[in-house]
Amino acid sequence: MGQMKRFVIEREIPGIGQMSVTELCGAARASNKALAQIGPTIQWQHSYVAGDKTFCVYLAESEEAIRRHSELSGIPVSAITEVPQIIDPLTANN
Repeated sequence: MGQMKRFVIEREIPGIGQMSVTELCGAARASNKALAQIGPTIQWQHSYVAGDKTFCVYLAESEEAIRRHSELSGIPVSAITEVPQIIDPLTANN
């Protein structure tokens, strides 16, 4: 297995911010099923749901793994951005 990289995936999904917990659970199940098929080259960390978009944080070996996940899950990808560094309040202590 190669080096895992962090990515933010933007997904334009009209009305997702108004979906019920049950509907969101269905999307999460579809995602988990695709992740199980792909194997350890990709991990879903969490997603932010806002308005007509989601912003999902994944660890993956490549963009190709993320695109494969999209194909298998049926969840669209609008943009994929690699995140090489993270800063937070503790960064100020360095």
